[in-house]
Amino acid sequence: MPPLALTMAYWSCCSAVFWIVVAATLASVFGTRNALIGLVLTVISMGLLNGIISRYAIRTGLSVSLFSRILFGRTGSALATLIFAATAIYYAVFEGSVIGVAATYVWPSLNYKIAALVVVLYSVPLVFGSVQLWLDKFNGILLPVYLIGLALVVGLAIYNFGYTNAWLSAPGKVESATGWWDVYVAYMGVWIMMMFTFDFARFGRKEDEQYHATFNFGIPFYVVAQILSGLAGIFIVNTIPLEGGISEVSAVKGIIAMMGVLGLIFVWVTQTRINTANYYLAAVNLESLMRLVTGLDLSKIIWAIVVGVIVYILMMADVFSYILTALAYQGIFVVAWVGVALAYILGQAKHDPIDAGAKPDSAYPAFKFAGLTAWFAAVLIGIILKNIPAAASFSAPATAIVSFGIFWLAERGPLAVKA
Repeated sequence: MPPLALTMAYWSCCSAVFWIVVAATLASVFGTRNALIGLVLTVISMGLLNGIISRYAIRTGLSVSLFSRILFGRTGSALATLIFAATAIYYAVFEGSVIGVAATYVWPSLNYKIAALVVVLYSVPLVFGSVQLWLDKFNGILLPVYLIGLALVVGLAIYNFGYTNAWLSAPGKVESATGWWDVYVAYMGVWIMMMFTFDFARFGRKEDEQYHATFNFGIPFYVVAQILSGLAGIFIVNTIPLEGGISEVSAVKGIIAMMGVLGLIFVWVTQTRINTANYYLAAVNLESLMRLVTGLDLSKIIWAIVVGVIVYILMMADVFSYILTALAYQGIFVVAWVGVALAYILGQAKHDPIDAGAKPDSAYPAFKFAGLTAWFAAVLIGIILKNIPAAASFSAPATAIVSFGIFWLAERGPLAVKA
C-alpha cells in the first residue's frame, strides 16, 4: 500500500472514545500530573516498540497468525490468534455499545436493542472490502471530521463553562508519589495495539519502512491517539458537569448534552473509525483460527458476518460492567506475547527466510516449547501478581520481562533448546 493510504487505514485506531476516557479516569484516580507523566512514558515506549515490530512485519509480510507459527508452532499459534480475535471482538462490542447508548440518549424513545442492531448491520459491510481498496479511503474521509469534532468539543466546553488552569493540577482520589507508574502500567493493558500494528504493517512497502516505523506506527501516532485525546478527555471531565462517575458512557452523555446531534455525529465518527479496525482484525484472525483448527477455508466476508452476530449478542449483556475486567486479563496474555515477539525479532529475525509467510502450516512443528513455555510461565506470573494487592502494579511489567527473558535464554542463551 502507498504510505498515506496505509496511514489512513491504521489511524482509524486513534479516534476511539476509549482514549479520551481512560486518560480522564486515570487522572481522576491518580491526579492530572501523574496521568500526564504516565502518558508521556507510554507514548515513548509504545512508539519505540511498535517501530521495531512494524519494521519486521513490513520486511516479512507476516500477520500475527503467521508469525505466531514461528514462535509457538502451528498448533500453539492458534492461542495467539484466538486471543487477538477475542480482544478485537471485545473492543468492537465496547465501542459499538457506546454508539448505541449515545443514540438512545439523543432519542429516548429508541430501543437500545434496535440501536445496537443498526450499529452491527452497518459495521459489518464496512470490512467486506480490502484494507488497500476501502478502509484507507473511508478513514481518510473521517479523520478530519474526528479532529475538527474534538477541537469543537473542547472549544464549546470553554465557551459554555469557561476556562481555568485548575484541570492541569487536579488531584486524584489516591495520593501517591508513584501514581505515574500506576498510570503507565495501566496503559500496558492496551499493548494489543502491537498486534494491531503487526497486522496493518504487513501491507507496507519495504521502501517506506523508515516512514512507517517512525511516523505511522511510531510516536506521532500515539501523540495523537493518547496525548491529544487524553488531554481533551482530562479537560472535558474537569469542565463539563457529568452525572454519575466518570465512564465512557458518562463522558459521551456529557458531550451530547452540550452538543446535541452534533455530539452524536462526533461519537459516530470516532467509534465507527475504530470499529473498522476492530471488525477487520476480528474477522481475519477468526478466519485464520478456524482454518487452522477445523480446516474450514471460508472467506473473510463470512467471518465478518459471524463476528457481527457475536458482537450483537455480547452487546445485549451489561457490557460496561465486565468488559474492562476481561480486557485486563487478556492484556496479560498480550503483554506476554509481545515479550516473546520482541525477543525473537531482536535475536533471531535476521535468519528468517524471505518465504516464511508463504510456507504451509505443515512446514512448522505442532508446538514450539521455548515459545509456549515463555508465554505460559509469564502469564501465570502475571495473573498471580495481579491478584496480590501489593504487587498488582508490577504484574504487566513482570509478565513482559519474564516472557522476553525465558524465550531469549531458551533460544540463544546457555539453556538454549531446539524444538
